[in-house]
Amino acid sequence: MKNLLILVLTICTFTVFGQNVENTGIQRKGFVIGLGIGGGVVSISDSNQEVPFDEAQGGISLPNLKLGWMVNERMAILATFPGMTYEYEGKDRSFDAFIPTIQYWVKDRWWINGGIGLAMDFPAFYEVDDVEEEDWNLGCAVAASTGYEIFQKEKFAIDLQTRLQLGRAFLDNDEYRDGVVFTVGVGFTWY
Repeated sequence: MKNLLILVLTICTFTVFGQNVENTGIQRKGFVIGLGIGGGVVSISDSNQEVPFDEAQGGISLPNLKLGWMVNERMAILATFPGMTYEYEGKDRSFDAFIPTIQYWVKDRWWINGGIGLAMDFPAFYEVDDVEEEDWNLGCAVAASTGYEIFQKEKFAIDLQTRLQLGRAFLDNDEYRDGVVFTVGVGFTWY
């Protein structure tokens, strides 16, 4: 799977940089939808661990979704869905979030994004046998990201992006699970 991610990122990069297309000017207005794919590091720590964040895991972050509306040409209000899977007690789980954010273009191609929302810690969908027997944990999360649009064409952009997500999901018996997710990837956005 990691080799597939590297292959996709390489093809996207060469495709974008290999084109000799004149920039016709991006038109950011109205509805926004975006999809990101990437890889990164996730570190999970439970409140009952003696050494917090003692092990980080690499993995794939797919899909990172964003939906929203352009307020003006430089600012969007978005609902973002970042996250990453991790292994816990021999099974895959997902440390995701639903975060309302504001995205602002500092320059024509460079944007920053940040917000606060709902942390979600749950089993990966392919690991679920019985929904009622699984642990579904909710809490709070914050995320900040930045990206640079390497390709722009009227109502579409491809960017290189990075994101830092911090969250705490509450477990039973007043315990909690903290997660730190750092990802780097490619984003595809339609305006």
